[in-house]
Amino acid sequence: MSPRPHTEAVKEPSMLLQKQMIARNYDAITSKAESGRKLCSTFVPGNLNELLMCFDLLNNLPEINAIQAGMRKASGGYIVEAEKSGHSEDVCTYVKSDLGMMAKGALAPNGKPFPSPDVLLLSYTGCYTFMKWFELLREQHQCPALMLHVPYQGDGHPTQAMRDYLVQQLKEVIIPGLEQVSGVKFDLDRLRQYLRLSAQAEDDFVWCLEQGKQTPSPIDAYFGGVYYIGPIFTAFRGTTEAIDYYQALRAEIGDRIAARQGPMTPDGVSITQQKYRLVVEGPPNWTSFRDFWKMFADEGAVVVASSYTKVGGLYDLGFRHDPDNPLESLADYCLGCYTNRSLPTRVDLLTRYVQDYQADGLLINSIKSCNSFSAGQLLILREVEKRTGRPAAFIESDLVDPRYFSAANIKNRLESYFQMIKAKKAAQPAAVH
Repeated sequence: MSPRPHTEAVKEPSMLLQKQMIARNYDAITSKAESGRKLCSTFVPGNLNELLMCFDLLNNLPEINAIQAGMRKASGGYIVEAEKSGHSEDVCTYVKSDLGMMAKGALAPNGKPFPSPDVLLLSYTGCYTFMKWFELLREQHQCPALMLHVPYQGDGHPTQAMRDYLVQQLKEVIIPGLEQVSGVKFDLDRLRQYLRLSAQAEDDFVWCLEQGKQTPSPIDAYFGGVYYIGPIFTAFRGTTEAIDYYQALRAEIGDRIAARQGPMTPDGVSITQQKYRLVVEGPPNWTSFRDFWKMFADEGAVVVASSYTKVGGLYDLGFRHDPDNPLESLADYCLGCYTNRSLPTRVDLLTRYVQDYQADGLLINSIKSCNSFSAGQLLILREVEKRTGRPAAFIESDLVDPRYFSAANIKNRLESYFQMIKAKKAAQPAAVH
């Protein structure tokens, strides 16, 4: 029996659990007047959720709001609204969606009005656009803005001086600023406890992502991965809820491994006959997420590793939040975010993924309006292809602007790429046993 058509992607139990968690955070945000809690707007890379919880602050993430708008196919109108007020077509579409949303008085996903933040916290991790975005939000909301300036890893590795610089800012700028906004005195032991919970969730999270090394892969580290990263990259790292989520996800993946099943497709069946194993660089397109995902599933392609699942932290390289060195740990986390890493270190990482996850090649989704990801991707493609001997390819789309998603163009490029992989495999000599 062929699977019945769906207007939305069929979701695994862990995906539904993640969706419920995000919904609870929106309920908390939009109920701030009733609860009396203060609200902080911040970003996913360099997200200091454990520190925010020390001050009883709610965590609102503008990128997540834009993603939600994109998946509900509402972002296009918000972007046009922002462009009418003078924002260029080349500006990040997360920014334009967010600004257009505010201009139109758009509601949160739960149908309630978004409240204004009480403070803006910017951990600058390699994306210059974030700074301009927060300048605009500061003008809009007339609230305090705190910036944690994170040095860029130009030489490919952090230094002790960088770490010390960040710790000094945390002590002298960020913590006093959050104390003033919240009226809550900072408690270092409280931070330590949250970091212990973070490290526990991070262990299970890494285990889940690394199962992409299995054959068949029980996970899709791109389309499924956007659900896997939800709790740990947003408002739940440092909570028992995140621990429970990753234990549930781990059990779900373990069941698929035992049954030799692949991840679920948008049509509700698992990809067991996996013809192509891919590493993907760059964020997905959100306005046509299900259609995009289905193009891969229909071809039997599974993403075994991706850079997007590392945008909020490269835990698979060994980093864990450390309660014994709390402020230093927050500094190390911000320094190590994917967008704060140099092109050579990104090339090294993607090469390692292609090799360690036994991928057939690297696919880059080049995002029109995201310079943090897209700058240098042609160099990345050529270098990874040269080092691994496996084919690489480009497709092009955008984050939440539906004008830059051409289904026919992407489908044609994917089909050509899969033919290239098939030809490459056919040309390889048979293994000697």
